[in-house]
Amino acid sequence: MAITKMITSLIVAVAENNVIGKDNDLIWRLPNDMKFFRTTTLNHHIITGRKNYISIPEKYRPLANRTNIVLTRQSDFTEEGCIVSHSLEDAITYARENNETELFIIGGGQIYKEALEKDLIDRMYVTHVHQAFDGDTFFPEIDTNKWKNISETNNPADEKHQYPYSFTVYEKLK
Repeated sequence: MAITKMITSLIVAVAENNVIGKDNDLIWRLPNDMKFFRTTTLNHHIITGRKNYISIPEKYRPLANRTNIVLTRQSDFTEEGCIVSHSLEDAITYARENNETELFIIGGGQIYKEALEKDLIDRMYVTHVHQAFDGDTFFPEIDTNKWKNISETNNPADEKHQYPYSFTVYEKLK
């Protein structure tokens, strides 16, 4: 079986103080960010931690038109419509062996941290929410010596978006 070249990406929304969540939930409601997430990850493999997956409202699980890979240490965890994996490397290998072109890691905090520490990420899609929040889950500081901002779209607060935000794409420096 031919193995295709695959980009391993992550997608995340991050507050100014690196908060990404609180009590296993999103803190802000930004409809355009949800739309961006959906269109960016559609028809791709996604990797999510079990707790992050469970935090998705049940009516949306598994995320439609994506191959959902759930990472867990629980050997007896099963979820209809999902691939269950017990290591990040195995989950990435599964996507590659199934001819994925761009895999998306969608959280949570521990999965992002592990993927970045192990240098497994090629590209990051980051929605920067221009506000600080109280939270209990954080995204690692983006090291500008390792990551290059290749595109950025700034969006002001408006009637549907309480906070200004930017869609930024980073690529790993070679």
